[in-house]
Amino acid sequence: MLLVLFKRFLRKTVPTDTVETKAKESLLKNTKSMQSLTPEQTVLQIQQGDELLRERFIASYKPYIAKVTSRFCKRYVNASRDDEYSVALIAFNEAISQFSPESGRSFLGFAETVIRRRLIDYVRREQRHLSSVPYSTFERLDDEEQLYNPVELKQALAAYELNSTADERRLEMGEFNQELLKFGVSFAELVDASPKHADSRKMLMRTAAILAEDAAMFGQLKLTGKLPVKALTEASGLSRKTIERNRKYMIAIACILRGTYPFLKDYLDLDDWQREASKEAE
Repeated sequence: MLLVLFKRFLRKTVPTDTVETKAKESLLKNTKSMQSLTPEQTVLQIQQGDELLRERFIASYKPYIAKVTSRFCKRYVNASRDDEYSVALIAFNEAISQFSPESGRSFLGFAETVIRRRLIDYVRREQRHLSSVPYSTFERLDDEEQLYNPVELKQALAAYELNSTADERRLEMGEFNQELLKFGVSFAELVDASPKHADSRKMLMRTAAILAEDAAMFGQLKLTGKLPVKALTEASGLSRKTIERNRKYMIAIACILRGTYPFLKDYLDLDDWQREASKEAE
């Protein structure tokens, strides 16, 4: 239902203090030490038994792990709810234990290979219902001399992505709806708030992109729940009346641009507007 309303809105056809103090000091020491070492040097130090450094190292590379996982899955992966991220996190830890500098490879390159291999295994386990037609003639060796089948993998990923995408879209729409409610805006209202003419929508999308890219203006919006009309008027050239009249529409677009809503952003084709707003901000 939310997706239907969204399409109509767009009008598109498509312990103790002492212990705590010591822990903080140790943590700070490990952090500074890690920052002065290369990933390869840090991994070797971890392999010598520094488990606290292992925890800090993994924590610092969580964005990298999420990026590799999202690239493999060809969609945004949420670290708090997606099993794929957990699989990748375990694989990264495994890579720390298995890495050898004698291999001649960088640690991050090695870690990505291990993550990809474990994700392939995961997808295969999830797709056991697929036909067991032999594709042995298509088998290949990957960078680590491990056999894999590109045809089988492609089929498994396609079926898996079809199922997971629908769930991701529903969750994303629910999250977006909850964010809008913080500004007193509902999906039903957006249907009527959407400009009827394409030129008007483009103009307002461009203005919303400026709002999303300006940290001060967007921060004021989040803090007060109100559009920074004066600042937005000066930055966009639109009249105060136009901005106030299209408040709900621009808040919705700015929230999509600023938030983690890959499906909605792709549906809106908003990347061009965001790039244009970034250039204007520079």
